[in-house]
Amino acid sequence: MRDFSFDTHIFKEGDTYVAHVPALDVSSCGATDDEARHNIRDAVRGFLAASAEMGTLSDILEEAGLSTGAFYRHFAGKDALLVVLVADGRVTVDGRTLASRSTRLAVGQTLVV
Repeated sequence: MRDFSFDTHIFKEGDTYVAHVPALDVSSCGATDDEARHNIRDAVRGFLAASAEMGTLSDILEEAGLSTGAFYRHFAGKDALLVVLVADGRVTVDGRTLASRSTRLAVGQTLVV
């Protein structure tokens, strides 16, 4: 994996240190500042590895036999698709099905679509 830099915001929430990378919207946490910094590096590596495996929206549409134009005729964007998937009960967080778009993820929860 190539080396790169990113801005990380570290803040304390209760007894937990939270690390957030705004550019990727990735968060992690730890019991200490150092642990939160270490964990965010691992979280970013995992995020980038998973993103590379998933491909781009164009790749996914091509594999499904759809054009980008067809997608955007039905959805304003990827966020709009996610809202529909959540509303249809097709998104789970930590094994719990989300039923409304107002549901928020807590630090450390995993979104599965």
